[in-house]
Amino acid sequence: MSTARFIVSGRVQGVFYRGGTRTQALELGLAGHAWNRPDGSVEVLASGAADALDALERWLRQGPPAARVDAVSREDLPEQYLHGFHTG
Repeated sequence: MSTARFIVSGRVQGVFYRGGTRTQALELGLAGHAWNRPDGSVEVLASGAADALDALERWLRQGPPAARVDAVSREDLPEQYLHGFHTG
């Protein structure tokens, strides 16, 4: 199992980005969260299979139709056991 933190910037708040991320993550069998950050970006923490994290990263770079993603940074973290996928 792998864990990664993504920081996504652009027009990613108020465009169903977190909800879309949750849907994608659950379809990929990932656990974690997607949270709005005060600076207007979104933080995504996800844990699961390495190939599923790569697939989520590809989706994060596009996001839902109303989003405009300017950048996605990824930080691979030590393995974490997370349950469910939460938004906030």
